[in-house]
Amino acid sequence: MGGDDFSNTDEVFQAFDDIPLSPCSDDTIGAVIARRYSRRDLLKGSLGVTAATTLFGTAALQSASGPARAATAGFAFRELASGVDETHHVADGYDADIVIRWGDPLAKNMQPFDPRALTGEEQARRFGYNNDYIAFFPLNRGNTRGILCVNHEYANPEVMFPGVGVRPDRDDFAKITEAHVDVEMAAHGVSVVEIALEGGKWKPVTGSTYNRRITAATPMTVDGPAAGHDRLKTKADPTGRKSLGTINNCAGGQTPWGTYLTAEENCNYYFWTDQKDSEGKRLRKGLGGAQQKSYERYGIPTNGYSWGRFHERFNVDKEANECNRFHWIVEIDPMDPASKPVKHTALGRFRHEGAETIVNKDGRVVVYSGDDAQLDYVYRFVSNETFR
Repeated sequence: MGGDDFSNTDEVFQAFDDIPLSPCSDDTIGAVIARRYSRRDLLKGSLGVTAATTLFGTAALQSASGPARAATAGFAFRELASGVDETHHVADGYDADIVIRWGDPLAKNMQPFDPRALTGEEQARRFGYNNDYIAFFPLNRGNTRGILCVNHEYANPEVMFPGVGVRPDRDDFAKITEAHVDVEMAAHGVSVVEIALEGGKWKPVTGSTYNRRITAATPMTVDGPAAGHDRLKTKADPTGRKSLGTINNCAGGQTPWGTYLTAEENCNYYFWTDQKDSEGKRLRKGLGGAQQKSYERYGIPTNGYSWGRFHERFNVDKEANECNRFHWIVEIDPMDPASKPVKHTALGRFRHEGAETIVNKDGRVVVYSGDDAQLDYVYRFVSNETFR
């Protein structure tokens, strides 16, 4: 990853995600949708056309037969001009407010946020870094109080820590210390925070009994068909049923019974090897022994962070199975701060993007989730029993 022209960690990760890890042996989702819906159905609104062609290309429209109809715009505000600058642009008549930021306290009586003096222990009591999926759980009928569950997908050490370099991986993370790593690990995961509408503005309820952080070190339970499997057993957990932490939390979902699902996506970034090739670069292939095929299917180790230098469980040379305890869907009960998150192996292990849940007409629960890698798949889980 050091011999490229990318300027920051995010660009490196995005480029790695564009490398297909799976053969394209089935129809694309666009082809499936084109068979299911007629061209007329897709052209009922401009939003549908935009979404379909953006995600699946014009083939999604061309594959179905039938005459085209004029699209009808569904928005009542002037579209924003594209571009990137230092201003947060919103449409005319709308406002954007900051509800909560990285480092804002979830507990009372905390010192003002100072990233230069931040420790992992303190970060674990503050709002995490790099938001992704957000879910709102109302606490009253008026929806003026509620709980936000927010994913924190990854860390940018070059932004978080002064002096570590624009691309810390270029010099093999030489300036990243164990203290930095502890903060990164605590900034990952999920924030659960109560918010309230006061004077027309949403504000966090600091010190709420609902508030908590779920990080890369939070104890969790593993359930489902893979729980207890030999490849989930580690030196720290010989049962294979007590996972530790969640990372690279991307999209997610809400269940009909009021819990939060968070998706573990590109967890391969965090796994590290001490082994290097003849050019002094850390190996990314040929590792894993009997698990080599699995390692390479997931892109393990990517060596995107230096956690494995300081924490044995993220070093594949010292703990071969820890990587198998990630890339799952995790369920969190936002209403019970004492509850332990659960990794549901029945929902499959892959680079999860989303976990949208519906109750089917026959009462069974259906969960949809996609694999974020190029040329990978959309998965549908259907429960055996009906929702009660």
